[in-house]
Amino acid sequence: MSRFAAHETATIDAGSEIGDDTRIWHYTHVMFGARIGRGCTIGQNVFVAGHATLGDRVKIQNNVSLYDGVVLEDDVFCGPSMVFTNVTTPRSHVSRRLAFEPTFVRRGATLGANSTVLCGLTIGRYAFVGAGAVVTRDVADYALVVGNPARQVGWVCECGVRLGGMRISTPKVTCPECGASYRVASGRPVERLTLAAAHDGVTGE
Repeated sequence: MSRFAAHETATIDAGSEIGDDTRIWHYTHVMFGARIGRGCTIGQNVFVAGHATLGDRVKIQNNVSLYDGVVLEDDVFCGPSMVFTNVTTPRSHVSRRLAFEPTFVRRGATLGANSTVLCGLTIGRYAFVGAGAVVTRDVADYALVVGNPARQVGWVCECGVRLGGMRISTPKVTCPECGASYRVASGRPVERLTLAAAHDGVTGE
């Protein structure tokens, strides 16, 4: 039996799946069929639709709605009042329940407060969407995007700190805060190096 904690004002529909050690706060509604992983934190006034999926250790801040088709992988962070959509061309007088488009947020990504992610997109691993940004296209792994419409302005480490010094010819870059190293290809980080790989003769700039 799953062992999770939910505030007395939360509505948890029978038939939802909630992992151990997940905490669900005031006035949140988890619908039948929703799947929530282990160790998640679901803030106040959150809505989780029946065809939404959350991985492990996901953090959802207050006033976020996760509609049908939203998939959040492990360790995703959704800031306060950020917005998902699931229909590209909504009209109140036209039913488009069969036209819902999925949105995928890959492992470790951050969606800043009041940001908006249009449906049908993929947010890459450990990408960082700035506060208030409006995402209208896919976001690459480790990319930092800001603005309306969102545009890429840099790259970020898995710890969330901005990476610098990358050029086409740069083989490796190191985070100035946590020391993590990344292999760089075509001016972008493509994978985090293990400690052994970081010292196997690959040099920095």
